[in-house]
Amino acid sequence: MAGRHSRTRIFSSPAGIAATAAVGVALAVGGTVGAVQLTSGSGQSGQAALDFTPTIAGSLTPGSPSASPSASATATPSVTASPSASRSPQAASRGKARTASPKPSPKVKKTTAAAKVLESGSCGASFYSDGQLTANGESFNPNELTAAHKTLPFNTKVRVTNPNNGKSVVVRINDRGPFIDGRCLDLSRAAFATIASVDVGALTVRYEVLG
Repeated sequence: MAGRHSRTRIFSSPAGIAATAAVGVALAVGGTVGAVQLTSGSGQSGQAALDFTPTIAGSLTPGSPSASPSASATATPSVTASPSASRSPQAASRGKARTASPKPSPKVKKTTAAAKVLESGSCGASFYSDGQLTANGESFNPNELTAAHKTLPFNTKVRVTNPNNGKSVVVRINDRGPFIDGRCLDLSRAAFATIASVDVGALTVRYEVLG
């Protein structure tokens, strides 16, 4: 073939043909170009000449006799970069500067003003536990802290103190009496028992009229 630059192929024996096919596979895998001339037997007629045009291993077509599965180019899987770890934005409540919790304000104890003493003195006091109605129209209750006085206005508060033991009680005037000389107060049974034993019956007390 005069118009081509390839050399003629000569296959003289089956051994030469087999060797030629093996070399073709090797050239296809290795990508070697050129011409190979194999000689089978020195001085014998079994000569084989082989010429290949430059080929690339990956360019062989599936229909070619010398094509091999190992000759086809395999694509290497690309490695994708792993997503970089990202932190979610900090919550707004965490981003604010923390302030010290308010300290509870100390409770102010309310102090009541001391009652004003309008009059004071000493006199005899006794108690009573019988009666239906008081002079101001109330039902007498011996268990309430009340007292009878000759002249003090009703509902006046009087502090009565036993000087022998220092015990005192505040009573409300709601009745009149006592009508015995030397006595100025007649306490209910409960009021008298607060400062002394009811077995005493009567004693000298110190009184303070509170305003």
